[in-house]
Amino acid sequence: MSELFDAVDALVASRSSLPPAEERKRLRIAHGLTLDEVAGALKVRRATVSAWESAKKPVEPRGPEREAYARLLGQLAELYPAPVPATFTSAPAPAEVETPSAGPASEPAGAPAHVTPQVLASDLVDPAPAAAPRAASNARPTSTSRRPGTRRAAPAATPAGDIDPRFENGPLAVVDVDDDGQVLAYCTGGLVLEVPAKSLPSLVEWTLKEARLGQPKLSGPGKDADPLLVLTEAALERYGLPATLTDEERLAGCLPEGHRVVKQLARAEWKLTKRGFGPWARIYRPAQGSERACVQLCIPSWDALDTRHWGEAGQLPPAELARLLGVYAVRVMTPRGSTAVTGLELMTALHPATRASVPDADGKRHSEHNPGSLGKDPVDPAPCEAPDGHPLLKDLPRFHVRGPAEKLFEEAYDWARPMTDAECTLRHLVGIDVNMAFGAGANGLNVGLGAPVHFTNPVFDPKLPGSWLVDLSHVDLSRVKVGKDKWAELDASLLPSPFTPKGERPEGPAWYATPTVAYAVELGYEVRPVEAWVRRENGRYLDGWYTRLRDAYLATMADLGVGAALAPADFLAAMDGYKDRDPELAIVATAIKATVKGGIGKLRERPRGEGWRPGEPWRALSRPTWRPDIRAAVISRTRINLHRKIVKHAVFTGQYPIAILSDCVVYAAGGPSPLDFLPYRDGKPLPGGFKLGINPGLVKHEGTQDVLWGEEVRERFNAPELNLARYIKDGTVTDVDNGE
Repeated sequence: MSELFDAVDALVASRSSLPPAEERKRLRIAHGLTLDEVAGALKVRRATVSAWESAKKPVEPRGPEREAYARLLGQLAELYPAPVPATFTSAPAPAEVETPSAGPASEPAGAPAHVTPQVLASDLVDPAPAAAPRAASNARPTSTSRRPGTRRAAPAATPAGDIDPRFENGPLAVVDVDDDGQVLAYCTGGLVLEVPAKSLPSLVEWTLKEARLGQPKLSGPGKDADPLLVLTEAALERYGLPATLTDEERLAGCLPEGHRVVKQLARAEWKLTKRGFGPWARIYRPAQGSERACVQLCIPSWDALDTRHWGEAGQLPPAELARLLGVYAVRVMTPRGSTAVTGLELMTALHPATRASVPDADGKRHSEHNPGSLGKDPVDPAPCEAPDGHPLLKDLPRFHVRGPAEKLFEEAYDWARPMTDAECTLRHLVGIDVNMAFGAGANGLNVGLGAPVHFTNPVFDPKLPGSWLVDLSHVDLSRVKVGKDKWAELDASLLPSPFTPKGERPEGPAWYATPTVAYAVELGYEVRPVEAWVRRENGRYLDGWYTRLRDAYLATMADLGVGAALAPADFLAAMDGYKDRDPELAIVATAIKATVKGGIGKLRERPRGEGWRPGEPWRALSRPTWRPDIRAAVISRTRINLHRKIVKHAVFTGQYPIAILSDCVVYAAGGPSPLDFLPYRDGKPLPGGFKLGINPGLVKHEGTQDVLWGEEVRERFNAPELNLARYIKDGTVTDVDNGE
């Protein structure tokens, strides 16, 4: 009887249902299997498996191979189900203003990302910005869409029904070559497109005409984001490009103009920006009317993805890299270069320099200044705001060193002090770190939008952004105002000054940004500026920028299991090992934070070689977003925010920090947790003090070391004021500078 049953089972298995050929290939690619691996497991030839997956003439397996093949596909289908359109809850997008056509003559203008309603992590059902599968009648003969699944779908921020048909395949694609020699474009959401292009110029043409890649504009007056292609090493080889740059090319930042691929592009009438064909190349033709023709390339093997911010992203398989970059693109914007460059471009994308005017008498619209933006023309800084070597300072004597009364110097904290005897009796040093500190410093900050105006002996106005020459040496931290008609006594020797990055008390007049001077008034002291460079045209330029990056960070951390409403102990537990839950999303979170910090730093970009000499202009000065005054204001407010919390904590607990580095503060404590020294009562933090949480401005645990470790390190390097905040995370001490 058992033999009969076996015969029946074999008969049924010989007719096992199989998915279509395209689905078979999708499942194989989703699991990262090669044709050879499948053929070896099923004991058939490689060509046989390829024939089973052929979309044109699929061959059906027979006999025992069919049963085994069906079993394999069934298991893969459970791991990688076919993507379905996601559903979202969101507010309707704001109405957009039609913009006039304006194209660059020699170099494409910065393109903003997309405009999508805000979506929180809790709103995500299927976190993938994938378009719904197209009907067969809509398929293009030269671009067959395949949807291989991934282990984790990529988060999205657009409702499935609101996908712009021009960009239905997402903002970007990773171009690779499979084992069959077919060029494939891995898009977000698991979509794969077959690429017919045989050369780089034809790849650019295909991207613009058939790939349907890109993102809608982020604001009404803006421009749609250009499609981004990420080229793997296999794709580089296919299109005649080197896998890595030579030392000479790396120093130049691009391929030589005589390279054959660069010549191919020129013959096809494609242009490159002034930066040439480098890790972040932009290939374009001058805009015709409102139609842009521009494609950006990202080449990881040429170090396009800095490992400090993108980790090992450049080593990921194509589908996973597409997922990672896709999450960043949807939540922040399509990368335009380094995270710093993208952070700066996001500012412009949210506040374009121009907008369309109302129709004139003939019904035509014209380009006009967009209120709230920095405009399209750069403005000179005040002399005190200009960094060394700026053309405004070319008449200074050679080797002249500007002091505090000549130069605005608003930087983050780098301060430390010796531990007291009482602190040495405690067991632990606990570091806490402010989440997205510079983003929180930018939020709600009033910054200048136009050129500065000079005043002599002005009355200080905290509402006017700018720079003030004022003497703050009289501010005594031993007695500070902490409320209306309420003063507190502190040990000033254990506190850093809020007015200098090194925490030293000022010795005379110095230039400060508005938030720094306003804090002196808040502490209860009179200020009398000698001079001021202020900006009457001002506004909260960075609010939208902060909000978008904050939402991107919170959504990504929520996907990693760290919610915004966790109790303190639950938050610390959730942060423990959060990067291991999804290493790719952890990279996205790191990149978002780097976008905040890098974007602020880019506001005062220094010369980058190019044969520059002091007193001569450099390339960044031609940007309206080169604004050292805005950078100084953000850093000033960030440092003041931190000092305010430190004072609140000291007044309430009598505890003082022993080291501060930028947004990291170290305290001596009796236990290893922040909860061992933060004054929580019934789960509620000190008002105005440090609070544990993932939101920008709140703090997380940075690291804990023994007090004996700190003392031993300082003794070993003969540096009693060594900044232990620099090493608190893992205790590894390198590159020590004791000030000598």
